[in-house]
Amino acid sequence: MKLTEKMSYLQGLIDGLEIDKSTKEGKALLQMSDVLAELVVYVEDLQSQVDELTELCDTLDKDLSAVEDDFYNDKDFSCGNCVECPEEDDEFLDDDEFLDDEDLSDDDDEDYDLEDDDEELYEVTCPSCGDTILVDESMIDEGSINCPNCGELLEFDFEGLTIEDFEKDDESKDDSEE
Repeated sequence: MKLTEKMSYLQGLIDGLEIDKSTKEGKALLQMSDVLAELVVYVEDLQSQVDELTELCDTLDKDLSAVEDDFYNDKDFSCGNCVECPEEDDEFLDDDEFLDDEDLSDDDDEDYDLEDDDEELYEVTCPSCGDTILVDESMIDEGSINCPNCGELLEFDFEGLTIEDFEKDDESKDDSEE
């Protein structure tokens, strides 16, 4: 039995009692009956709103699932740069469908708000996992950082090195690329 039906039944019982409206008890009982009737209407309205919102949430959930499926192409997303992300998802970033050299071009630099545009970045390759990361001078000055991919400690020691050592390294890289 619904709440409105129960209230109608209760209202019928009260009417059948032929309560004297002139007594204090009669006035109190009739007032309680009126308040209960208003509460029933209010609760029914709230239930209707909850039902509508639940239906809307279900529709939005289905729509969002469809958008996620389209966007991620049924693949789990992994940044590939942290220890928390599984390594098996690293192929996601290597997939040409999602990331190519055009995405890494310098044409989009104005889209990013870098604090120090003049600061030079250096590429460092982790000897453990082979991941190449970008570091700035302040990170190098600290002497070491942890690889964001595997967590390996990368140490920077430039004592005893001269500018010629760096030039030789650059020349050997150029020769190996040809």
